[in-house]
Amino acid sequence: MVYDSARPTVLRRLDTIHHSALRICSGAFRTSPVESLYVICHQLPLHLRRQKNSALYFFRAQSVLRHPINQLTLPVSLRRLYAARPSHILPFCERAKMLLHGSDLNITIQSSDFFCFPPWDIPHFSYLNPFSGFDKSSTAPVTFQQLFHHHRYRYSSFIPIFTDGSKSDGYVGCGVIFPSDTLSYRLYNCCSVFTAELVTIFCALQEISPSSQRNFFILIALSALETLSHYDTQMHPVGLEILSILVSSE
Repeated sequence: MVYDSARPTVLRRLDTIHHSALRICSGAFRTSPVESLYVICHQLPLHLRRQKNSALYFFRAQSVLRHPINQLTLPVSLRRLYAARPSHILPFCERAKMLLHGSDLNITIQSSDFFCFPPWDIPHFSYLNPFSGFDKSSTAPVTFQQLFHHHRYRYSSFIPIFTDGSKSDGYVGCGVIFPSDTLSYRLYNCCSVFTAELVTIFCALQEISPSSQRNFFILIALSALETLSHYDTQMHPVGLEILSILVSSE
């Protein structure tokens, strides 16, 4: 990852290509201001996109304790050299630190140990989907209701947990519904519905972690569940023997 490591004169060549592409996609005139193209096409200028990607990569690197970037520091002698020769491009770490320092953001990066489980010993999970094989557009709602009631009767000794996430103009939230309680959370407006659905899973597992009851089934969105099943990731180290995760028809 070497964002913004090229010379400014080289990077400006990409701006010309980027602007031409935006004009073609939007059908704008050649005389249209570049700023208008960014607004119409919902695109960031390339220099801001590079800054965004640099910050995101720097955050990911900082969250890993043993990441090589975390051990890199620029000696004082080299700092003086770069200060005396502004045409020389700073290393990535130094550029990222200057970018964050200039943004006046109060940022706390939470560390994560991605190597707590070796790749061959990552926990797996399975789930039940009683709605598989039924097309929502051609299946009557009463059929899905019957399938749900049958599943609920089959696992009547398990405590049901309902989760859902939603997004509207200026609001992103999620909720977790237990038989005796309802929890709701508001997320940042930049979050997607998919992120909200994943947060509900995390919140639900956090709530049932200290419980003495060991039998639960969680109803979550199909998109979130399929993504988790494709990636062999540990959902949450709660140590629960959850029988199944039921997928909703949404």
